[in-house]
Amino acid sequence: MSTTPTPRTTEARFSHTGNLPELLASLGASVLISTYQAGQLVAVGTHAGKLRFSINQFEQAMGVAVAPNRLAVGSKRQVWMLLNVPELASRVGEPGEHDACFLPRSCRHTGEVHGHELAFGPQGLWQVTTLFSCLSLVSEEFNFVPKWKPPFISALAAEDRCHLNGMAMEAGAPRFVTVMARTDTPGGWRPDKAGTGCVLEVPSGRVVAEGFAMPHSPRLHGGRLWALDSGRGALVVIDMASGQWQEVARFPGYTRGLAFAGPYALVGLSRIRETSVFGGIPIAERREELKCGLGFIDLRTGRHEAHLEFASGVEEVFDVQVLPGIRNPFIAGPSPSEDDKPVWVVPPLG
Repeated sequence: MSTTPTPRTTEARFSHTGNLPELLASLGASVLISTYQAGQLVAVGTHAGKLRFSINQFEQAMGVAVAPNRLAVGSKRQVWMLLNVPELASRVGEPGEHDACFLPRSCRHTGEVHGHELAFGPQGLWQVTTLFSCLSLVSEEFNFVPKWKPPFISALAAEDRCHLNGMAMEAGAPRFVTVMARTDTPGGWRPDKAGTGCVLEVPSGRVVAEGFAMPHSPRLHGGRLWALDSGRGALVVIDMASGQWQEVARFPGYTRGLAFAGPYALVGLSRIRETSVFGGIPIAERREELKCGLGFIDLRTGRHEAHLEFASGVEEVFDVQVLPGIRNPFIAGPSPSEDDKPVWVVPPLG
């Protein structure tokens, strides 16, 4: 089954399994997908038994954080803050089409710190600040406020020493992170990527599991630790005590971006660029077979239950997040197209 988005996004086309609209509707949720290479935030929802897409431009869109009534979207130099104004949802699109309306309200200028994943917590908005090999808090006053770095990183420096790229949150604070190698030199992770990736505990820095090929997206779900063994195109589950890990499912894509909804794991898939970054990893041998999109795995059976594929216009997925309880959000990005109607939110006069 194929779906063509609205005219302003005709350069991107999608296909999906026929069961996906019903599956997503049964979950009572929608999905956000950030696309680094295409610079878009894609919202996938349902209305009238069909998938609906909202696509907005965010330069080099990467990490997305979700909290009640707000979103944060990381881009090349800024982190954008969006608030939900639900009373406006009925006034955008077709009658009854949307049940949330997220509008940009502020941004924080970080500079090009290669900010990867984002997550809200009691201390503020956490960011994986990859260029400086640390976890930080997004700040109004500073480019970032460093809070933790792996113990093998000797100093904060703009050198991407280990490619720290993902974090798993617990009780509002980082609990685990993924790195591509335990190296302390500029770009030291790059020469050998096929088996040097590992998961570290925060704050101890203990190695929880290792032997991954370019791992991403660690997550805690159902009392278990999950991650993506991206260089093998796999979803894995990790025994936190022994460090043993096992493959749950394999995909025809470079896996990056992981979320959970009901009994399903939602896994982002990317094609890989023709650059030395991906040379030597197992999935590079299947380059011509790789797809870009989103896979749904039933964790009860390990089966591939459904998928969404970007047929054109998008090559890489970075993050995947679920909006629970929101069927079909309207999202206005910071760079609306000429076809977009303006949405104004102002308080009463006086």
